[in-house]
Amino acid sequence: MIKLENISFDHCIKCTVCTIYCPVAQATHLFPGPKQSGPDAERLRIKNPELVDASLKYCTNCKRCEIACPSDVKIAEIIQNAKWKYVKVHWFRPRDFFMSRTDLVGGLATIFSGLTNFIINLKIMKVLMHLFLKIPYRRTFPAYQRGTFTRLYKKKIMKSQKGYDKRAVFYHGCFVNYNNHSLGEDLIKVMNALGYGVDLVKEKCCGVPLIANGYIEKAKKNAQYNIGSLGKTGDAVIVSTSSSCSFALMHEYPSFLELDNSSYIDRLDYITKFIYDEFTAGNIPQMKPVGIRAAYHSPCHLERMGGVIYTLGVLKMIPGLDLVVMNSECCGIAGTYGFKSENYEISQGVGQNLFRLIEKAEPEFVVTDCETCTMQIEMNTKYKVLHPVTLIAMALEEKNEGKR
Repeated sequence: MIKLENISFDHCIKCTVCTIYCPVAQATHLFPGPKQSGPDAERLRIKNPELVDASLKYCTNCKRCEIACPSDVKIAEIIQNAKWKYVKVHWFRPRDFFMSRTDLVGGLATIFSGLTNFIINLKIMKVLMHLFLKIPYRRTFPAYQRGTFTRLYKKKIMKSQKGYDKRAVFYHGCFVNYNNHSLGEDLIKVMNALGYGVDLVKEKCCGVPLIANGYIEKAKKNAQYNIGSLGKTGDAVIVSTSSSCSFALMHEYPSFLELDNSSYIDRLDYITKFIYDEFTAGNIPQMKPVGIRAAYHSPCHLERMGGVIYTLGVLKMIPGLDLVVMNSECCGIAGTYGFKSENYEISQGVGQNLFRLIEKAEPEFVVTDCETCTMQIEMNTKYKVLHPVTLIAMALEEKNEGKR
């Protein structure tokens, strides 16, 4: 039964601007383009589900086709639905299973973080992962930190947050929880400077890796858990430092997963949108000049949300920041996509122009809002990548710490 509200493909005017804008179609002939794999092929798939084009697997779900579409066709969503609706996978896939279970893997890895980091960087382990799991030998992995951010917050941070009248809930996500505690600490420093105490609630992975690897029912379970948890946070604002997590919480839950997120959606903002609103309302903490030249890369999902303008607006308010804004280019990693051997060369090809632009800009740092973009840029350039929140935290005067 066709759901009439989901046939946005019928609005396609066949202008092909989505294909022109598609980074994968530019990098390989194996993907004919979003129009062909999306709206065009969907008409055939509805009539005969066996008419499935194998090129579906090359779509990164970067959403750039949806950004470009003049008719608001949900092209990437059509392709993702088709990928897992028509292509039935019945066997156990160890690589995709563990890549999508970030809470399971991260929870275990952080217990023995030193050993984990040592093992995954051994050449012999890289060879074994390449041979048996089809994880590219040249791909680097982010380091795991000891323990989780949730545990760090409870032991060292939570008590200091009690004295603030205004409250914010931090959906910290997997990357902060397992790989980058300092970003979480920077977020709390910035929110405190704005007069907000920060709370954590129980959460699960937002579901983006699960969706990308075809575990849709598990993604729905995680989403339902998060909806229930975030929905019980009263009138507190909710912020996230991950552009992909934010996109899932805001848009993937009600659209792709068909779940009701109305219990929190009006209180949720990606962090730079929240900070921008506070700054423009006059709530600007004192900041010192950072004296940094930085190149900014805009992540695909943040562009789809329309959030890049707020990140740029905030960055331009940081004193002493010499900001070079890169042309809108996909970095190519697309979450777990670039961690798969069959996609590696395409992933690298997509990102080549961005890497050249960064090298040409000669910054001291690169700035981006996305954790996997960070991994891809640090692997392919000589530059360290910072989150916008970290730059703000660097600029804050010491006297703002502990402000009530």
